[in-house]
This record gives sequence, C-alpha cells and structure tokens, in this order.
Amino acid sequence: MSRTLSTTPTQDGFRMPAEWGNHAGTWMIWPERPDNWRNGAKPAQTAFAQVATAIAAYEPVTMCVSPAQYLNARHALPVGVRLVEMTSNDSWIRDCGPSFVTNPNHEVRGVDWRFNAWGGLQEGLYSPWDQDDLVGEKVLEMERALRYAPPIVLEGGSIEVDGEGTLMVTRQCLLNKNRNPDLSKQDIEAALEAYLGVTKIIWLDHGVFNDETDGHEDNLA
Repeated sequence: MSRTLSTTPTQDGFRMPAEWGNHAGTWMIWPERPDNWRNGAKPAQTAFAQVATAIAAYEPVTMCVSPAQYLNARHALPVGVRLVEMTSNDSWIRDCGPSFVTNPNHEVRGVDWRFNAWGGLQEGLYSPWDQDDLVGEKVLEMERALRYAPPIVLEGGSIEVDGEGTLMVTRQCLLNKNRNPDLSKQDIEAALEAYLGVTKIIWLDHGVFNDETDGHEDNLA
C-alpha cells in the first residue's frame, strides 16, 4: 500500500506541473465495457492501441488491463507498452487516476482524489465505481510514490494548470451538487490551493455542452 501523508502538497513544497511539461510516462486503461463501448469495445480498443503506440515512440506507456483482456491487449499493443493487470470499472484514468505533483528537486508524489463516476448514484454515468476509486492508490503504489488523499470528489479532467500557479476550472462541474454537496466554493478553492499548489483560480461558467462530465475543463483547454 502506498504511504498516505497527512500533510498537503503545498505544505511540502509540491505543486502540479503543466500538462505540456516533461514527464516520465503515460498511464492508460484498456476499454472493455460493452454498455459504454459499441461492438464489444473493439473500435475503442483499436483507437486506444493507436494512441498508446504513438505515445510510446516518445516515452514509456503503461496500460492497465483486466485479466480477461490481457492477451487481447498484449496482441494489440507493441512490446514496448507495459501491461499491468488492474481491475477497474471503465477506462478513463485521467479522471479516476492520480494527479502527480512535483517539487524543485524533481521528486514526484500523487494526489488521489475521490471518484464517484461523474455524479454518484443519482447522476453518475455508471454504478458501481468502487474499482475506479482504487485506481489512483494502485498507480501510486506501483510508482512507489507518496500519496495525498484529499477529502474531495474531483476528476483530473476537470482541472487544468499552467505549472506557474494558475488553475482553470468550471463552476458547472466543481460546484455541482453531485460532487461535493457539503462544500462551498471557498472550501473547494482551499482544497485546490492546498493540493495543487495554485494561487490563482480562473472560474469559467460552463464547459462543452452535453459532455457527460458536467463541464470538464480538459474539453476546452
């Protein structure tokens, strides 16, 4: 189990770097849900394999895959893509996986947000989501990275940082009552500042219409 810290990244001198900055590798999850993906997820698997292959030309790629899909994924992916068996509920590791944070010494730790399938029992996209909620901790354990566990529901696709202290989010998503109904805007801002190391938060009203995630920022920037 990855060691969970009681401090915050900001207290420890860590912050989330810009997405376009240098990084050590990419994590993905192999799609397979028949209710989410057409034709037994085969078109999605082809697309994911193409993306993984393209990225692997430049940096290491790790693909999480269920035991039932291991051989299929191994056949579809180049040998340079590492496969790890991991149970999940769907394939969106950007949303259910950890947000990595770094410090000036290039140490890497992870922020493991809570996940509720974009809205919980009433408005979420599927149930259960318990295995997705464990993905972040599993990734950090495999990376041997120290873990922060903020008491807040948040998806990685709902945030965008420039690595210099500025964060972009949408009110439609982060202030939605299907995420953190007991938290105020001020509470959420405090958590974002503490766990992402940001000092300026830009609030947009809405994301892209009908994106199924309640307005994720990564559809815009």
